[in-house]
Amino acid sequence: MALDAFTPSRRGTLGVELELQLVAPTDFDLVPASPDMLALLVRRPFPGTVTPEITQSMIEIATGIHESHATLAAELIQMRDALVAAGDRLNVGVCGGGTHPFQHWTERRIFEKPRFERVSALYGYLTRQFTVFGQHVHLGCADGDEALFLLHALNRYVPHFIALAASSPFVQGTDTLFDSSRLNAISAFPLSGRAPFLMSWNEFETRYFDRMAHTGIVASMKDFYWDIRPKPEYGTIELRVCDTPLTVERAAAIAAYLQALCAHLLEREAPDPVEDDYLVYTHNRFQACRFGLEGVLVNPRTYERVTIRDDILATLDRVRPNAAALGSLGALDELRMIALAGNDAAELRRARAERGAIENVVATALQRFRESSPIT
Repeated sequence: MALDAFTPSRRGTLGVELELQLVAPTDFDLVPASPDMLALLVRRPFPGTVTPEITQSMIEIATGIHESHATLAAELIQMRDALVAAGDRLNVGVCGGGTHPFQHWTERRIFEKPRFERVSALYGYLTRQFTVFGQHVHLGCADGDEALFLLHALNRYVPHFIALAASSPFVQGTDTLFDSSRLNAISAFPLSGRAPFLMSWNEFETRYFDRMAHTGIVASMKDFYWDIRPKPEYGTIELRVCDTPLTVERAAAIAAYLQALCAHLLEREAPDPVEDDYLVYTHNRFQACRFGLEGVLVNPRTYERVTIRDDILATLDRVRPNAAALGSLGALDELRMIALAGNDAAELRRARAERGAIENVVATALQRFRESSPIT
């Protein structure tokens, strides 16, 4: 199958996808409620789109295309309110978080959809273990070459997004000691990790994708689970490393950071990316997953070491003029607060320490998601 032609988009436009947990409010375990939720939501106007995910205890929401943080945040809040209201009617809780703290993958049901059934047949138990929840951010690019430039220029900043969004410290009732354990589930898939280092869209299409398609391993870009992947049919790159935050406001702020950072990178003040930039990519990515903001990055060009927190704070200062031009300084201020005070993983650990039972971690996530929602 041929790769879709790269459809140019307005540079820097944003779209967000959030995978969300469906929870029983009695025992706080995951519940296979997505068929009922989707049936209810399809009967009424929904601000954005809502679709099934691979198991029935998940749904995915997607925004429209936005140029500003303000309109993106406003749509996400409307979507959140609609989901909370639908969940209340069905007696189903909706929340963020990159993993459910104590669910067991053996109890998950695959959503009845041909693609999900094919994936389940191919990957076996990994498919049900894939009941993890992430935020994907799409950023519009003028052409395929620009998309590949940004994809590779972002490689050194991937740990920022992992650490800021990290919200998956618990798995099957246990503190994993990771801030983001979710990415370990994704790493089990053979087509995960990073994209190949190609800077020309023509080369990417002919030297890589066409050859992969001829092997029969892949049929479309959906078959790649890369940390960042191009989406030619949308004219975007898609950042996929973030856990789903506990609030939609935080999800919007993370998207705004990507927008401002890419605007800065396109000024081409730094040297262009090279293959050797990936020398420490896996190490730096692990540091962000394991230690979050306390992780230590190694610069592959200078060999300097810096904490992820300090690198985020320095980068927020560097991209501040870009954020000012985009109207998203408030989003950067929120991320600065997270970098200084702690991420969602830290909040979930505090909930466990202060409230005891692991079920109370889910109760905290449910409350955080619906904060400022209208009472129904």
